Amino acid sequence: MAGPGVTRVLAAARDGDERAFVALTAPHRRALHVHAYRMLGSLHDAEDAVQETLLRAWRGLPGFEPHFALSTWLHRIATNVALRMLQRRAVPDARLQPYPDRLLAELAAPDPSPEASALQREDAGLAYVAAMQLLPAKQRAVLMLRDGLGWSARETAELLDDSTAAVNSALQRARDRIARERKEGTLARVHAPRDSDAEGATMRAFLDAWADVDVPRIVALLSDDALLTMPPMALRFEGPEAIGRFFATEPAQGRLERIRHTVTRANGQPTLASYVDERDAGEHDAYGVMVFAVRGERIAGITGFPHDLEVFAQLGLPARRAFSP
Repeated sequence: MAGPGVTRVLAAARDGDERAFVALTAPHRRALHVHAYRMLGSLHDAEDAVQETLLRAWRGLPGFEPHFALSTWLHRIATNVALRMLQRRAVPDARLQPYPDRLLAELAAPDPSPEASALQREDAGLAYVAAMQLLPAKQRAVLMLRDGLGWSARETAELLDDSTAAVNSALQRARDRIARERKEGTLARVHAPRDSDAEGATMRAFLDAWADVDVPRIVALLSDDALLTMPPMALRFEGPEAIGRFFATEPAQGRLERIRHTVTRANGQPTLASYVDERDAGEHDAYGVMVFAVRGERIAGITGFPHDLEVFAQLGLPARRAFSP
């Protein structure tokens, strides 16, 4: 039940006070963004979905029933918006971007709603989000509403204008596909539960080997089933040998010394933002982002996002920077 302060803000917003509406919805914005991201796979599309959600909420606020939780009402709108965006895509695709941890951290801030709590519990790993992109739109929505947000089959069926039997069937198919995809890891390997010491040591060893342009040492850090992908491109390098050949020849034509890294995190996983000095001019331009799946002391997966300046901006990183010698 909303307190008297929220009730006053709600009343003001329903009377057309835009600042009151912003104050009312601001605590829910990050949870809505993460919800849309998991359905759409793209930071840009998720932001568009949130903007459309808030516009529809503003227009529909006079019809909002206060005995419903505001967060639930907003997530209903966001789900419908995301579904329409998926239906407008010409073909199903593996549209994917990493989600910066610095943005995920905002979920712990002012939104105590069940939806935000569920999103914090839900796996934010890149393998899960990548697998979501392989599901039909309706299955994505059912999975997010039932498992992601904890809605009942009846509530989900009501939103999707479907039967509870159809919703339960779609949920089972979605769960089976997600489990199979995460086991096979065709788009991205699963990151093991975090062991800060082992993860940190593995990433330091990778950075040291890169700085020394020592591809055999990089290869030695890879698990036998290591996978390198770069969605949405259909590039796939599986196994240490294939990944080693890629690093020896492709990034900056194999001139790894021209590429420097900034350490960050995305999707709860260690991440490197890479900068390249292609002209040997001392200034490095944004080159790409690599999200790592680490298991114990081995790297099981690297998901690369080349030349995506939006991701750098969302990570809070500049498009160009200088590195010390």
